[in-house]
Amino acid sequence: MDRNRFSAIAHSNHAFHNPINENKMHKMIKMLQLTPDQNVLDVGAGTCELLIRLIEHQVRGTAIELCDGSIEVAKERANGRVAQDRITFINEDAGVAVECFEPGQFDVGICIGSTHALGGLEQTLRALKRIVKKDGFILIGEGYWKQRPHADYLEALGGAEESELQSHYENVMTGENMGLITLWSYVASEEDWDEYEWLYSMSVENYCHEHPDDPDHDAMLTRIRSWRQTYLKWGRDTLGFGLYLFRN
Repeated sequence: MDRNRFSAIAHSNHAFHNPINENKMHKMIKMLQLTPDQNVLDVGAGTCELLIRLIEHQVRGTAIELCDGSIEVAKERANGRVAQDRITFINEDAGVAVECFEPGQFDVGICIGSTHALGGLEQTLRALKRIVKKDGFILIGEGYWKQRPHADYLEALGGAEESELQSHYENVMTGENMGLITLWSYVASEEDWDEYEWLYSMSVENYCHEHPDDPDHDAMLTRIRSWRQTYLKWGRDTLGFGLYLFRN
């Protein structure tokens, strides 16, 4: 079973691929104080819904995304909504791509749920700090531990390690310790998480119900039902997700 295909099916009904609700996302967009022709970079942009909405404010966007399938969906979404010369797609490793940018090239740098693409939160903030101009904005979406994760939960996550995430406070301080100014943060509420996880789960269940002959039918059901139990047993009380807005 292709993991990217599974993720595409699971997220097929989500506006954004993270548990922050749309109302909070729209408020955060307003805080970016966008003006026409500013340059915005989105690292790990996925299907680019956020970047496309920003470009609808007349900015210019650059999307870095490694998954070919996500880039194709992003191009379909952008078609008819934004002018082609307003968005640039870079389909390669983020670590390689960001090294090609000049210092201060962007007005806004974004990385939501994809800091692993640059080696983690600290490395991502350092990379964006270099390529976002002085007084520009850096918007990060990052997970955090609400409480110490149970060993069985880490195992269910595929052998994850506790050190892979920090606390909410430590996420903020990671930016402040390198000279960034924290302007705002939203975290996913329990209701936000439930909306995200149940829609994720239901999308796969419905797809399998409607496509019983799909070769991955059984594998997808096994995966989503195991994930649903993992969320309810441990994840709902343990894993948090926050948006962090910094000024460079």
